[in-house]
Amino acid sequence: MGTAQTPTNPLFTPYKLGKFDLSHRIVLGPLTRLRSYHNVPQPHAILYYSQRTSKGGLLIAEATCISDTARGYPDTPGIWTKEQVEAWKPIVEAVHAKGGIFFCQIWHVGRVSSGRFQPNGQAPISSSDRSFTPQLRSDGIDVSQFTPPRMLRTDEIPNIVNDFRLAARNAIEAGFDGVEIHGAHGYLLEQFMKDEINDRKDKYGGSLENRCRFALEVVEAISDEIGADRVGIRLSPFANYMESGDSNPEALGLYMAEALNKYGIVYCHMVEPRMMMLDVAEDTHYSLVPMRKAFKGTFLVAGGYNREDGIKAVAENRADLVVYGRLFLANPDLPKRFELDAPLNKYNRETFYLSDPVIGYTDYPFLEASD
Repeated sequence: MGTAQTPTNPLFTPYKLGKFDLSHRIVLGPLTRLRSYHNVPQPHAILYYSQRTSKGGLLIAEATCISDTARGYPDTPGIWTKEQVEAWKPIVEAVHAKGGIFFCQIWHVGRVSSGRFQPNGQAPISSSDRSFTPQLRSDGIDVSQFTPPRMLRTDEIPNIVNDFRLAARNAIEAGFDGVEIHGAHGYLLEQFMKDEINDRKDKYGGSLENRCRFALEVVEAISDEIGADRVGIRLSPFANYMESGDSNPEALGLYMAEALNKYGIVYCHMVEPRMMMLDVAEDTHYSLVPMRKAFKGTFLVAGGYNREDGIKAVAENRADLVVYGRLFLANPDLPKRFELDAPLNKYNRETFYLSDPVIGYTDYPFLEASD
C-alpha cells in the first residue's frame, strides 16, 4: 500500500519577505524584558536571542528607545548612543550566525512615562497635555504612575521624526536587517493617531488624515534613510491600551493600510482586534481582513495566537506571517515544537520583567532531543 502524503503545515512553507528568504512563517514578536541595564543592551541578550533563532526565521527585537525622551520603563534598551549601537552588534551577529533575519523595533513611549525617566525630570511629551490614570503593569501586580505630559508644539515634531530616522540609521549600523516602527499600544505615534487622546488644532489633529500625518512622516523619513525594503510598522487600531482608544478603529486601520502602500514598506504588523486590552482576548465582530486586503506588502498578525490559529491564518490567507510572543518566550525552540506538534512549556508571568539575566529569560528548556 502506498503511504498517504502528509499535508504540508502552512506555517512551514517558505516565504519571501521582500529581499529576505524565510524558511517558515513563525515570527518572534517584540517583547519588553527590562534587562538592558542603564538602557544598554547586555551580553545576556546574545544567548536569549540566539536561543530563539532558526535558519530563515524572522525575529523582531524588543522595543528600543530612539532617544533619551523616549523612555518610560526601567532598563529598556536604546539605540541613540554609540555605546548602545556597539552593544547591539554582538547580539545581532549571534542571530545572523544561526541564519536568522533580525529587525529592531524602534519606540517612543510619549506620555507613558514619568519625570524620573526623562532628562532633567521634565514632563513627558505627547500629542496632548491630557494625563491618564495610573495603570496596572503587564505583570498584573505593579501600578505605574505617570507624570502629566506636555503637548508637543508643531515646530518640535520634525525633531522627533528625525530622532526616529537616526535610530533607524543606527539600527542598520548595528547590523540589523531592518526596523519595525512601533505605532501601537498607546505609545507616542498612537497618541497622535487615536482620537481619544489627540485633541490638537494644528495639522496633526482633527481629521483622520491629520492624526496619521506624524506616523506617516516617520515612515517616509525612515524609508528615505534606510530603504523601504527594510521598514515595517506595528499598528493596533482596535486596542485600547493606555487609554488610547479610537471612535472608529476600522477606519483608522484601513486608512493606515492604504496610506502605507505609497511608501512601499516591506511589512505591516497588526494586532488582532480581540486583544482590546493587555493579555485579554475578547469576542469582537471586528477583523483584520479588510486591512490585509488593503495593504500591498507582507501582512503580519499578532495577538493570542496558538499553533492551530496560526496554521488557519496562513491557510486562509488572512496573514503571511504569524507573530508569537509569550509562547516564543517560554519555548525558545517554538518552530521545532510547532513542526512536531510537541507539548509546550508554560510561561511564568511573574518572571517576565525580572531584572535577572537568567531567570525567566534564558532558562526555559528546549525540547529534549528525543527524535
